[in-house]
Amino acid sequence: MSVAVEALPVGALLRTWRERRRFSQQELSNRSRVSTRHLSRVETGRARPTPEMLMHLFNHLDVPLRDRNRLLLAAGYAPRYQDRRWDDVSIAVVMDGMRRLLGAHLPYPALLLDDHWDIVDANAAVDQLLAGCAPELLEPPVNVVRVCLHPDGLAGRIGNLAEWGSHLLRQVSHRAERTHDQRHHELATEIAEYLGKTDAATPLTGPVITLEIDVDGTTLRFFSTSATLSTASDAALEGLHLETFLPADDRTRRRLDQR
Repeated sequence: MSVAVEALPVGALLRTWRERRRFSQQELSNRSRVSTRHLSRVETGRARPTPEMLMHLFNHLDVPLRDRNRLLLAAGYAPRYQDRRWDDVSIAVVMDGMRRLLGAHLPYPALLLDDHWDIVDANAAVDQLLAGCAPELLEPPVNVVRVCLHPDGLAGRIGNLAEWGSHLLRQVSHRAERTHDQRHHELATEIAEYLGKTDAATPLTGPVITLEIDVDGTTLRFFSTSATLSTASDAALEGLHLETFLPADDRTRRRLDQR
């Protein structure tokens, strides 16, 4: 029988995060200025860390906010980070600001995504990209990575599927490595199955990786940028990111500017 993460003592959880970051006790000691002796005592449960000590170690271990709450609870302390719903009035001004950025990006596509790449909101230009996808893929919550690479999604319309798919898989795998969130690992496994052998190293064809997608018989080319809230102190907002797409050639720019 597996042991629930929350049932483990805080020392064991800290050791797990240290090992996930591939730090020895000595390296974490050098980074955090906490003695290896004290780190060892904390990890083995012979010393109880203070909340301040835990927060200090969290910063050096790059522990996501939701997991910080879990570790604080395991140590017998109250969580320090909220994990609000998107419609919570206390973050309304943040969400309104992000949605204004979606509108300002028109006529080019832009999406507001959570930390699992589920769509929180999108501007009207995204609709033309999603046209023709299987209805079940567009049932909320819509996962944009799944929609891109699923055979009944956009995969058949993406001209450089191997290149773009490999790019998305690297992104998801990197986040799974950072967060060790089961949903991230499952998503990485799922999209790797869609890609099959196309995940082999693909030659880069330009200065940036582009999305080449057929829209009404015309191939549009985009490059993407991603922006996050660097000052987020809410677990939901920590993973929120704005994904914007910009024309990668003049034909795409002219096509979208005419709409």
